Amino acid sequence: MELKYVGDFPLVSQHGVAFDHTQTDKYIYLHAVLELLEALSYGATETTQHLYRSQHRDLKPQQLLAGLKKYVKNLDTIYEQREHKAEDLVADLIRRVEENESLTPDEKYAWLNNIKIMKDYYLQYVTNKTVYEAALEALADEIDEAKVQQIKIPMFRNYGIVLRDLQKVLEQRKSPIDTTSNVECDADGIACTTSFSYR
Repeated sequence: MELKYVGDFPLVSQHGVAFDHTQTDKYIYLHAVLELLEALSYGATETTQHLYRSQHRDLKPQQLLAGLKKYVKNLDTIYEQREHKAEDLVADLIRRVEENESLTPDEKYAWLNNIKIMKDYYLQYVTNKTVYEAALEALADEIDEAKVQQIKIPMFRNYGIVLRDLQKVLEQRKSPIDTTSNVECDADGIACTTSFSYR
C-alpha cells in the first residue's frame, strides 16, 4: 500500500490532459485528519492544545500510513477495494469514449490512449480519496463512541476542510449527528468551535 500526492482529478480528452481544480487530491487532507484522530484520543478538551503542538510536524507517506492504520481498522480491505473503484472509473471513461459517435477514429484512439496513460494516476487518486473517506468514518466513529459534545480546532493546516467533510459524514450516519460551528478569533488565531447533537 502506498500513499502519495498526485494532484487534482484529471480531465482526459482527445486533446490531452487537464486537471479539475475543484476535485483536489485528498492526500493533502490526510495529515489533518490523522492529527484530529490523534488529538481526539487525548480527549475532546485536549484537542486544541494537541493540534497547536503538532502544527509544525510533517509526516512522510509511510509515517502517515502507519498512523492511519492505528485508527482505520479495515484499511487493508479498503485498500484492496480501491482497485475495483479505479477500474470501474477507467472502464466508464473508456465506455463513454467508445460510445461517442461524434468522434473520428483518430480522436477516439488519442482519447483512449490518454486514458491508458493516466491509469496509474487514476489509481493513486482513487486510493487517496478512499483512504481519506475511511479516515473520516473513523473520526466520526471516535466522536460518536466518546459522545463528544464539543471540540475547538485551529483553522490552519486544512482542519477546516476536514471538519466540513466530517460534518457531511456525521449527517449521513444511521443515527445522524448534527453539528453547529462557530468561527472565532482569539489570541491564538482563528479557531472553530463545533458542537455535536446526538439524536
